[in-house]
Amino acid sequence: MPEKSSQPSSINKQKNLMSFGVVISVVLLALVAGFGGAWSYQWVSSRNPFSKLANTQNKNIVISEQNATISIAKKVGPSVVSITTSASGRDVFGRSSQSEGAGTGIIISADGLILTNKHVVNAGTSFSIITSDGKEYTQVKLVAKDPSNDIAFLKVEGGSGFTPAELGDSSTVEVGSFVVAIGNALGQFQNTVTTGVISGKGRPILASEGSGAEQLQNLFQTDAAINPGNSGGPLVNIDGQVIGINTAVAGQGSQNLGFAIPINEAKRDIASVAQNGKITRGFLGVSYVPVTAQLAKANNLSVDYGAYISGNNDSSGVLAGSPAAKAGLKSGDIILQVNSSKITSSTGLSSLVGQYQPGETVTLTIYRDGKEQQLKVQLGDSPQATQ
Repeated sequence: MPEKSSQPSSINKQKNLMSFGVVISVVLLALVAGFGGAWSYQWVSSRNPFSKLANTQNKNIVISEQNATISIAKKVGPSVVSITTSASGRDVFGRSSQSEGAGTGIIISADGLILTNKHVVNAGTSFSIITSDGKEYTQVKLVAKDPSNDIAFLKVEGGSGFTPAELGDSSTVEVGSFVVAIGNALGQFQNTVTTGVISGKGRPILASEGSGAEQLQNLFQTDAAINPGNSGGPLVNIDGQVIGINTAVAGQGSQNLGFAIPINEAKRDIASVAQNGKITRGFLGVSYVPVTAQLAKANNLSVDYGAYISGNNDSSGVLAGSPAAKAGLKSGDIILQVNSSKITSSTGLSSLVGQYQPGETVTLTIYRDGKEQQLKVQLGDSPQATQ
């Protein structure tokens, strides 16, 4: 039998070796290219002044924001107090009971005058505060509550040596401005610091409190975390100035959605309490709903702004014996202007009326029965304004 040739087998082996060599070469070239590309990028980046500048700027921004937050916390922290409220009562079985609440306050004078939210103190009959250095003061009295805004004042009796916060100008605040919130988060974590920005301005909300609710207008919206217990604490700008009073958080389903009263809304009350020991401001005596384009469309209203006087099943929209009642206002009227100032989402009725003192006369432009008319009202002083 003739001997079989081994040539084809040798050829196949050579082909396989060549294929394997090609694969190895491709892999080696890919690795070399990868390392070479990375090295080239680093080499170019290290010599690219614009790349260096961008990295330096980003690092500086982070460091600057951190330093600003630390400086703000150190500056404002001593002016922030934790508030504890307590009230005695009886349960449904007639047994004595004790309830407690917590919130935050802002020291606004060296003798211990404290600005906070009305809803923080409303249910309390006795109050105590703890300062940032851990000192507790139990001799604290309620001085005044604003009848038309979520603002109240406490006072440390015989107080002295406190560090008042620096108040800013909330009219200069812009959407996107950096802010810091400080407060007694959840009533447990004193002087908690969170950061964020102003997310919106001129926001109206219906703030619920127990079985009642209060319409608040012209609020700042912020994504700085605000939790229960933060109420009454400061919202601070990058200069460490208080530009808002943290007052509410949105309900379920929301995220990073808090609201603060612009500090300018409280300055008139601050001056009044400091000078007179009470809040004195004009009082009209109506319950109302802010008119929006959506409300006007849903209820076929002929105007899309103003304050719609509206009561409920238990009461009229006009308080009996009030300046509004004496002037002839009634449920269903829409107040459009106070003197020459138009009522809008950012300049609400209570804010405009509060700019005047009790006894002053203002002209209201109202919409009634399909036409505008004017009424003169002599403003009163709400009995709820003082204790």
